Amino acid sequence: MKAWDLWGGTGTAFGSKGKWHITVLDTETNATEVHQAEFVILCIGRFSGLPNIPELPPNYCSKVFDGKVMHSMEYSDMEKSAAAELIKGKQITIVGSQKSAVDLAVECAEANGVKYPCVMIQRNPHWLLPSNGFLTSHLGHLYFSRFAELLLHKPGQNILYQLLATVLSPLRWGISKFSEIYLQWRLSLKKYGLVPRQSFLEDLSSCQIGILPDNFYDKVEEGSIIIKRSQSFHFCKEGPMVGGEDKPISSDLVILATGYKGDQKLKNIFRSSVFQKYLAPSPASTIPLYRQVIHPRIPQLAVIGYTEGLANLPSFEIRCQWLVHLLDGNIKLPSIRAMEKDTARWESHMKRYGGRNFRRSCVGTTNIWYNDQLCKDMNCNPRRKKGFLAEWFQPYGAADYAELAHQKH
Repeated sequence: MKAWDLWGGTGTAFGSKGKWHITVLDTETNATEVHQAEFVILCIGRFSGLPNIPELPPNYCSKVFDGKVMHSMEYSDMEKSAAAELIKGKQITIVGSQKSAVDLAVECAEANGVKYPCVMIQRNPHWLLPSNGFLTSHLGHLYFSRFAELLLHKPGQNILYQLLATVLSPLRWGISKFSEIYLQWRLSLKKYGLVPRQSFLEDLSSCQIGILPDNFYDKVEEGSIIIKRSQSFHFCKEGPMVGGEDKPISSDLVILATGYKGDQKLKNIFRSSVFQKYLAPSPASTIPLYRQVIHPRIPQLAVIGYTEGLANLPSFEIRCQWLVHLLDGNIKLPSIRAMEKDTARWESHMKRYGGRNFRRSCVGTTNIWYNDQLCKDMNCNPRRKKGFLAEWFQPYGAADYAELAHQKH
């Protein structure tokens, strides 16, 4: 395999004679079965299965806490009635600052009101949008049109596009700054100490943007949600203790809305240490997937659903169509070295715009450019709109790629 110049030896889906051996565990009987497959498609999701639990010293971990600690994954798996019973009349602390955390906080606040306020511990808040308003309704025109993508340096673009993105960088900065000023005004973020330190564009480029529950800040204002900013916390007998305070947060239940270890979950599937190393070369790297679907060094395997977008289901569907073309033999892959160069360019792009959250592997702000590449591979027309103005200035969405496979150059 190391000597191959092409994926699988031939650059096609079934070029190698090798087969995958898949061990399946029956969790009810604890029995295992081994299956063989010529091609494997992993659709295991990234935000499930392996929760990210903060690592704390033994004297400060959750075991010293008298109450209950659970991850948001466990809570979301509960029946609605059981979840309602769990949080009713409890002092609840939520650790986290993203969509799942704010949704949980509102749910707890509605159940318990100001008598038992829900406390949120946030290390760093993110830019979250109200469900309505100017920015929410015009986000597509500002960030998700072809013209908007001209403002960004994109992987593999020619020197003319690079120069144009550099020239237009003040406009890119201005749009991001306008978005931040608008949200600070609309949501009174300074009042609550919730102004993120990263730019709006960085959160958007790393798929950290979400929609706030309608009444989140109403709950903060009335006191049924209390937000504490802290870079660290640990447990004691009564509850979590945050940095800078000398008293713990009295709690009956602590819910960790701290995300998932999607990279580790994908890596753990493989017994081969070689494949594990291919998937996670270093903590400073993303998982290198060509076209965000296949690994250049792992033949006869595809991953759907790892790389994020701001509208995941349509993005996954287009990738599935690309994969079908590959399986049918309609796509001839470039050399392994060329694919590795392409994945390296995408990683550099994600680091440039996604900042410290580049490992989320988000293609949200360059989704049109990315889909153009898939369309060209499938010999489909990447220009999906009618007319020059519509093509360049109207937002692209899922409807633009309807019946994609039936439209050729």
